[in-house]
Amino acid sequence: MADAEDEKLPSGWEKRMSRSSSRVYYFNHITNASQWERPVGSGDGSGEPDKVRCSHLLVKHNQSRRPSSWREENITRSKEEALDLIQKYIEQIKSGEQEFEALASQFSDCSSARNGGDLGPFGRGQMQKPFEDASFALKVGDMSGPVFTDSGVHIILRTG
Repeated sequence: MADAEDEKLPSGWEKRMSRSSSRVYYFNHITNASQWERPVGSGDGSGEPDKVRCSHLLVKHNQSRRPSSWREENITRSKEEALDLIQKYIEQIKSGEQEFEALASQFSDCSSARNGGDLGPFGRGQMQKPFEDASFALKVGDMSGPVFTDSGVHIILRTG
């Protein structure tokens, strides 16, 4: 890996080519986030924080570990339908049409909905691994793409 181009990308990031516009973009396989700008990492070797604070919006589906929530006693939607909903919420947030907290309060299948999706601070080992990895890989203020866990499909917003 000695001939890393320019400089190494932060953990989880890779360079990709857009098929529609032939432009280079960057994709993070941990958080499923994508962006046009080259990501800049801490890269200073300082490591990661002991705890992060995140909010999330969870959409459960019929293969979720517990397919029921405060919103719906028996969740019957498929994993694909859950992903479609998550994609729609991501678009609404990115376009500025909706606020993350408002959507989480209304549509999240997690009891954290009553707090706008806020989970409070947590450390490593407290959340399911894909959720934890995505949370720690996000920068404060960044939002993930769809993240899949045994609970369902999440959008994660790192707040601290």
